[in-house]
Amino acid sequence: MKPCPTISKIKGIRPAPLKGEIAVNIHLPSMDDAESNAEAPDEPQDLSRTYAQDFVADADYIRSLPDLQNGPTSLIRGAQKFIQHVGISNFRLPIQFETRDSDSLVLETSVTGSVSLDAEKKGINMSRIMRTFYRQAKETFSFDVMARTLDDYKTDLESFDARLQMRLSFPMQVRSLRSGLSGFQYYNIALEVVERAGQRHKIVHLDYVYSSTCPCSLELSEHARRQRGQLATPHSQRSVARISVVLAEGQPRLWFEDLVELCRKAVATETQVMVKREDEQAFAELNAANPIFVEDAARLFCEQLQGDPRIGDFRVIASHQESLHSHDAISVLTEGATFAQTSMDPSTFASLFHVG
Repeated sequence: MKPCPTISKIKGIRPAPLKGEIAVNIHLPSMDDAESNAEAPDEPQDLSRTYAQDFVADADYIRSLPDLQNGPTSLIRGAQKFIQHVGISNFRLPIQFETRDSDSLVLETSVTGSVSLDAEKKGINMSRIMRTFYRQAKETFSFDVMARTLDDYKTDLESFDARLQMRLSFPMQVRSLRSGLSGFQYYNIALEVVERAGQRHKIVHLDYVYSSTCPCSLELSEHARRQRGQLATPHSQRSVARISVVLAEGQPRLWFEDLVELCRKAVATETQVMVKREDEQAFAELNAANPIFVEDAARLFCEQLQGDPRIGDFRVIASHQESLHSHDAISVLTEGATFAQTSMDPSTFASLFHVG
């Protein structure tokens, strides 16, 4: 026969469990709860499920809206620490660019904007970065426009350090090697204005795609042909170099086309756009005349960049995506303090993979 519940159990005061029992904390409603519920403000029971198209948010209503992101220090979660970058990434809009030949291009541009955040601030108003950029977006691109945008959102967001980056695909018409055809080559370019501790840098990043024929493989193939009459082909592969340069102050403008041409002078075997048979043969000859290890590529790019007074610090990251091996051959060469670093992003070389 089951024992009757005791008064102490009804009141929620449960004695220690017997052996084999599981202790469960059960809260039964009490008069205190009823009184507490009676004092709570009534909440609307019938909420509208129809979107109020005619509702107008006036100034008073907007002031009443909660703003947790810009709340007090007491709302900070986690360590109360300074954050180097906080902002938005991949905000896209059309931007007008001018070519070296004074043509005008409107290109889809991806914008990343960030500012530093003091330890005692909860957060920033992200939309201010976008609104600030839109105020300048109709102007033809220049680093001066980027600098003004940076100044504006530093002021709007009350921050000291800031970074603005724009990524785009820039078209250039390229002629074939022998047939006279031409087509558009597209170059992945990123532009940065970075301000840190009162110092501002203007940086251009360019991905240059080329073919690399292995010098060792070329000589081994020729050895087989000469010594044994054996046909052999050297291995070559699509390769990518990411060239990052700081623009020197007080120098003439470095056009996108100028930087591409510096790369072509360094490594002539740029991948082709329009190709007929005579162009394909010419490309094979061009590769044979310019066999290149990944170390050679880094130094050849360096040689051209060092010789241009418009370029200050720079970095070359090269990746030869081998057809012989199951892995890539890579090299990194830096000049100056801007790009010197102990650690490298684990995805750096994976991001150099070029999809045609």
